[in-house]
Amino acid sequence: MISPAYCVMMARYNSWQNQCLRRAMAQLSEGDLTADRGSFFKSILGTANHLLWGDRMWMSRFSDVAPPDCPIPESPNLTPTSAAWEAERFRLDGRIELWAEGLHAVDLTGTLTWYSGALERETSKPYGLCVAHMFNHQTHHRGQIHAMLTAAGARTEDTDLFIMPDRDS
Repeated sequence: MISPAYCVMMARYNSWQNQCLRRAMAQLSEGDLTADRGSFFKSILGTANHLLWGDRMWMSRFSDVAPPDCPIPESPNLTPTSAAWEAERFRLDGRIELWAEGLHAVDLTGTLTWYSGALERETSKPYGLCVAHMFNHQTHHRGQIHAMLTAAGARTEDTDLFIMPDRDS
């Protein structure tokens, strides 16, 4: 389904795009970031927090990252400010990249079983599918954040994967 090289590429893409979000978010006030914009997780910061929550939850299943200490309905409040979000986001992005760089093909096989709070039951899915889901979830919610940032007047950056800078750039 997916390969370690795909995971490294997507982990790098995740870090790059989150850096772009940080720069766009820095153009707005804290009030602008926490204003209810009618999205599922209400605000820019609320959606960014939910994304951070989801990444921590998935990485707790894939590695030694601690899971978030709140349930999914409270995920929009994971960090109280954009500065706190930025620090947590930076740390977790580094952990995701290190995890991806250490993967081998065999690590992406088999089945992952966990208790899903969203489904309220234990569930099992192919491990590779779960990893692909984490990267897809990131892209989905970053798209929502990007739209809210643009609507709020922030200047956003490119999101196309093929535009991602090389590490040497």
